[in-house]
Amino acid sequence: MLYSQRGKTGDKTFENRFPEELFNDVSNSSLELINEVDHDIIVVIRDQRKKYLRHVYIRNNEKYTFYKLPITRLYVQFKSKEFFFEDLERTTINFGDRHKFNFFFDPSQDENYFRITEEEFFKP
Repeated sequence: MLYSQRGKTGDKTFENRFPEELFNDVSNSSLELINEVDHDIIVVIRDQRKKYLRHVYIRNNEKYTFYKLPITRLYVQFKSKEFFFEDLERTTINFGDRHKFNFFFDPSQDENYFRITEEEFFKP
């Protein structure tokens, strides 16, 4: 009998495929990610030049917060089941900002994100 192992919220599932994570110790900014869909997701955040910052595994109906974010405009990408997406909105991170980002399924909101390739998702 085989069992698949489900990750825990906060796991760095693909740390072997991404460069080292980036932090800004003085920005005092954060981004809380809330997963309200019926399955687990993996989220990647990128800076305004689309360079990798961090990634995280989030179980369904759980949340995770990135702290010490660089001051930049964030791109949010995510893996949902076998597909990869990027959100069309950009989150501007300034000193001391605290932002929230909710992942939820609403068929009428499909225009809020677009599909990307696996290669784009794993780009350094």
